[in-house]
Amino acid sequence: MNLFAAARTPRHVVFGRGQRATAAGYARELGNRAFICTDERLGGSRELAELVDALAVAGVDAIVFDRTMPEVPLASIERSVALGKPFGPDMVIGLGGGSCLDMAKVTALMLTHGGSIRDYFGEFKVPGPALPVIAIPTTAGTGSEATPVAVVADSERTLKVGIASPYLIPHAAICDPELTYSAPPGLTAVAGADALVHAIEAYTAARRDPAPGLSQEHVFLGKNAMSDSYALLAIAHLGQSLERAVKDGSDHDARDGVMFGALVAGMAFGTAGTSAAHAIQYPVGAATHTAHGAGVACVLPYAMEFNLPAAVHEMARVGDAMGLPPTEGGDRERAYAAIDAVARLFGSIGIPKNLRILGLHEDKVDWTAEQSLGAARLVKNNPRPLDLAAMQTIVSAAFSGDRLALRRQVAQEA
Repeated sequence: MNLFAAARTPRHVVFGRGQRATAAGYARELGNRAFICTDERLGGSRELAELVDALAVAGVDAIVFDRTMPEVPLASIERSVALGKPFGPDMVIGLGGGSCLDMAKVTALMLTHGGSIRDYFGEFKVPGPALPVIAIPTTAGTGSEATPVAVVADSERTLKVGIASPYLIPHAAICDPELTYSAPPGLTAVAGADALVHAIEAYTAARRDPAPGLSQEHVFLGKNAMSDSYALLAIAHLGQSLERAVKDGSDHDARDGVMFGALVAGMAFGTAGTSAAHAIQYPVGAATHTAHGAGVACVLPYAMEFNLPAAVHEMARVGDAMGLPPTEGGDRERAYAAIDAVARLFGSIGIPKNLRILGLHEDKVDWTAEQSLGAARLVKNNPRPLDLAAMQTIVSAAFSGDRLALRRQVAQEA
């Protein structure tokens, strides 16, 4: 095999308890004016006050935009940019969950390049470097602190929209698991489930021909030796820690494992990309108004069943990374055991077992399949080709909840 490795990662990655204190040092290296994007919940928090105080000691002036809204609607971005432009920041700091980090990325983009945010929808639409971003996540799931993507909500579109460019990768990702210790079980579950989907989809993504120019032609480069290492590391930590962290939030070792897994999962899919489960979640989320992590996790076992013929070896290794005991038979049986284990783990933390339970109406099944194909940057990463019939197969199975019937159907087609 032609060994190929590539990574799209932040310049600086720091993980560990108390490491949020390093943010001021990284900011000082970038200038003396920091624009902070956060949300209303964190706006009056001790964590934000400590950050602002530390920046001041380092000689960095800061102003705060604390009105980030979930899913980052365009009007919220406009308000952030309007506040930041007169200040003339040297950097943008994102403090909060995935929406706050995405807000920091798009604010940095708009303060640098201007225009309409719609000008940048899609891949490679950002014309050059933007203001550097320091990302400090307070949840463990999206991996946005390490990726070249920001997802926003456009009121003129039914589905959320992605902006994908290497220029959006944060300058520094500072991951302090202490910031996640107060997260409630439900948020811990859906965020951590999202991270595990990131890792599995990155590890099972299509492998692209590593021709010169690949990295200039695709934001997501497909699976490769480096992204595989990050993905397996993430699967191992999340497989060992996620259920424990949901069931006992005071288990700080488990909390640490989930956040570390989310970080390296972000580094995996930020290079390799995600695929069918994420493409399907976009319309599912729009129709059900449910959390992104719940949607992708609900769909993933069904997408894995469909994709198994093209990723038997990889899915078997997912089982290894999760620490499954030995199974009789070869890689195919090991892969089936891995899919079953993923489904059991998600069930144990409260992820709905099918799309009907999640809230999708039956008359939206075909619509969901059709809309899923619109996420071209995700569809092209899937290990098996995805057309309308393929999407209908996955979505219908995920709606009915009959995963074993899908397994039999796929086996007969192979």
